[in-house]
Amino acid sequence: MTTTLIPPAPARAHRDPNVLRWLGAYTSSMLGDNVFYLALSWAAVRAGTPAQAGLVMAASALPRAVLMLGGGVVADRLGPRRVVIGSDAVRCAAVLAVAALLFLTDPGLWPLALLACVFGTVDAVFLPAVGALPARITGADQLARVQGLRGLALRGASVVGAPLGGLGVALGGAPAAFALAGALIALSVPLLLSVRVRDLPAGTERAATAWADLKAGLRHVRRHRVLGPLMIAIALGDLGFVAPLNVGLTLLADHRGWGAAGMGWILAGFGTGAGAASLLLAARGRLPRAGLVTGCACAAGSVAVGTLGFVPGLAAAVGTALLIGLLTGLSGALCGALLQTQADPAYLGRVTAVAGLVSLGLTPLSLPLAAAATGAFGLGPVYAVSAAVCGLGGLVFLAVPALRRAELPG
Repeated sequence: MTTTLIPPAPARAHRDPNVLRWLGAYTSSMLGDNVFYLALSWAAVRAGTPAQAGLVMAASALPRAVLMLGGGVVADRLGPRRVVIGSDAVRCAAVLAVAALLFLTDPGLWPLALLACVFGTVDAVFLPAVGALPARITGADQLARVQGLRGLALRGASVVGAPLGGLGVALGGAPAAFALAGALIALSVPLLLSVRVRDLPAGTERAATAWADLKAGLRHVRRHRVLGPLMIAIALGDLGFVAPLNVGLTLLADHRGWGAAGMGWILAGFGTGAGAASLLLAARGRLPRAGLVTGCACAAGSVAVGTLGFVPGLAAAVGTALLIGLLTGLSGALCGALLQTQADPAYLGRVTAVAGLVSLGLTPLSLPLAAAATGAFGLGPVYAVSAAVCGLGGLVFLAVPALRRAELPG
């Protein structure tokens, strides 16, 4: 598939038809993902024991983590649009095949486990390509706004996807929900085919082998004045943030007697704050002194994370979660924008893969540790330690001059 060279878009990203076609495709694909995982969970619980269902749900994580760096190489060598289109086509075909199988027979857990593995393998290529695509469809001065639009699409897909999946299950069981997921993913393909992409700058060369490309990508991250410390900051921020807002929140709601409804209100507060941060970036396009703002937002967000473990009432917890969502959502969106604008476009798939491996591969390790530490020391100390780790991410931004002074184009 050939690419078309286009000049930087004169329109802002939210008014650029090319960006909007990409955004529609991305939103549809993310909706399909959310419906898929709900359908997979439902089908696995109905077909096996809770422990077996947990293994099925976790089956996608290992290939995604192991193959992520290689996926970044594939995205850069073949081109991100081609890889995203191929990934969505494979995911759609796999989901629809399992939907048909479940409709015709009751095969047990094995096709669900196989489907989860396929999804994880394809995600290892899909996620780096998705991260590399924005730089090929719009100008550098619009990448921060695109990051905000992407954040809004993610929040919207997570809010709408679960009810859609539940409706599919209610109307026709797991086969109907899988079919709906496949249809949503399929909708992204024609939209992506209509997206125009720009060529890489003249003189861009690939290494002779994929292994050499991988080493070159890692070397690009390690030697870059901004990208190297940025990866450390992302790792620390996610390690400190994931546990309190996952297993920690469940334990907190149970300990305080707020129940599932209370936990839902807290999550809604967080989602509202994170959505507001994405909307701010999408509307503004950029923020001055982005590196400094990111460090301050991360540091302030770490204080809010620590506070959540000590608030006694539900209303205060919802307000604190709203603040956490706003601050960590802003710092996360700005981290993504800095990654997009600081990386050389030729390396962006591999750079995104490194960031994805840091977030998706390392942070799940904090969940069992947080659960065990809560049982031994209580919720308060665990939230305090998580806040300290998250705060270290902000400290990296403030302590490294190149990162603190990093700016977004525009």
